[in-house]
Amino acid sequence: MNGREIIIGVSGGIAAYKSAMLVSQLVQTGAGVSVVMTATAREFIGPATFTALTGRPVLEHTFDPRFPLGSHIELAERGELLCIAPATANVLAKAAHGMADDLLSTLLLSFTGPVLFAPAMNCEMWEKPSVQRNVTQLRADGVHFVDPEEGWLSCRRKGVGRMAAPEKILAAIEGSLAKR
Repeated sequence: MNGREIIIGVSGGIAAYKSAMLVSQLVQTGAGVSVVMTATAREFIGPATFTALTGRPVLEHTFDPRFPLGSHIELAERGELLCIAPATANVLAKAAHGMADDLLSTLLLSFTGPVLFAPAMNCEMWEKPSVQRNVTQLRADGVHFVDPEEGWLSCRRKGVGRMAAPEKILAAIEGSLAKR
């Protein structure tokens, strides 16, 4: 992974703490990592965590003067792979329907490389027909998934919905890049 450019999108879910571990592991392999956070992700983990881990500023705004062509355009050109972890039901719905109302969703529309989602949500949410339709649509669109696992969830239930372990997501990233 040495020298590879990875973009990690972090959306708003308790599993965002696992994203910090994933980012740390990627950096330790020699990858350059840029983190894009949604506004709701900031409710679960602070940007300072990712800045410290990557040595780069966290990107959060669609209109950023550091990117004269647009942060979504310049990031899309720089990144080799985009991984969204955790991918909430909201992010899945936006992606499946081509909606773009923040930096992460606009980046998804402009990114031409491999995209990997690591969903995380309550088990009832994961099983909703609307969420499963969105996942089916995204798979048909060529998006790759590291499916959620069964286990103890923050809602104090056991079920399918917890984000996969960072090591499993890292292996999926490495596998996807090895194919390129």
